[in-house]
Amino acid sequence: MRITDLLDKRSISLDAAPKTKSEALDMAVDLMVKSEKISDREAYRKQVYLREEESTTAVGEGIAIPHYKGSAVTKPGLAAMVIKDGTDFDSIDGEPVKLIFAIAAPDTKENVHLDVLSKLSVLLMDEDFSQKLINAKSVEEFISIIDDAETAKDNAESEQVTTSDKKILAVTGCPT
Repeated sequence: MRITDLLDKRSISLDAAPKTKSEALDMAVDLMVKSEKISDREAYRKQVYLREEESTTAVGEGIAIPHYKGSAVTKPGLAAMVIKDGTDFDSIDGEPVKLIFAIAAPDTKENVHLDVLSKLSVLLMDEDFSQKLINAKSVEEFISIIDDAETAKDNAESEQVTTSDKKILAVTGCPT
């Protein structure tokens, strides 16, 4: 599943200006609701806040990725918000958050939210990529930047065909 498959133009805001973390979360929830992938806004909102209370989803470098997997979600979705001036989000590095990606996943056996979280995190490690998203002039450009980065990453991975008997173990700090 590609990140761009989960994005809906209605769930992207390039000019958000929340003053607080809770205002930013509410805006992200409302963006997700616009994608029509949420069956119960209040249940979704409550669970996003509960997840945030466990530990901040502001991962540093100006990025937050609040997420929820549960029955209030009808289809996997992703909402994106650019906050040009940044907002305090209790980030692990103390930096204001300028990019928020909210992930919503239905309560199924598949862990779609973890797959999306992983793919998104890898792309967002590139500061140039993040800056391009922040500077996007239109929703179409924002989606195109993500699509181009995903395609480039997929092409690079397909070129690296190696065999090995080694295994990789990945550890996440996400309590869910």
